[in-house]
Amino acid sequence: MKFLLMVSAAMLVTTLFIHVNNGQAASGLPPLTTVPQVDLARYSGVWHEIARIDHSFQKGCIKSIATYTILPDGEIEVINRCINQKDGRIREAKGRAWSVDPGRNARLKVSFFWPFRGDYWIVELGGEYEYAVVGSPNRKYLWILARQPTMVDSVYKGILDRLTGQGFAVEQLVRSN
Repeated sequence: MKFLLMVSAAMLVTTLFIHVNNGQAASGLPPLTTVPQVDLARYSGVWHEIARIDHSFQKGCIKSIATYTILPDGEIEVINRCINQKDGRIREAKGRAWSVDPGRNARLKVSFFWPFRGDYWIVELGGEYEYAVVGSPNRKYLWILARQPTMVDSVYKGILDRLTGQGFAVEQLVRSN
């Protein structure tokens, strides 16, 4: 329950920041570029967290995975799991996501607790959907995900270089074990 409350609070802060600042106006950054199109059926499944900008709702999380399942109504069930580094227990948060740019599906909203929601923008995607980079237009949230629990260093470095060009503070990334 505490985890869900932390996720909710984080989503509220994100939503308020995006609403008040239109995503990036306060930072002076150009609009965030997303991939041209996402096939949500191919995107579905299990993703391992390779790196993230750390936030309170994920503090102490190791071996984080996200599972996405398309629901009959077209929305996406989101289940995030990690192991609590302190006590070894599994932490889980369930939510829903939906596309806000149907046809492209690169910009989604995600909610773990109604009415709070946040941006989930796919800014990079491997050609075979072997990795994904997800962020928010204000550049405060960022995840590098992969189908496997590890990523080749050269691929990771290339992603970091491109994210720097998009205005993300890659020095804040915490690489997963």
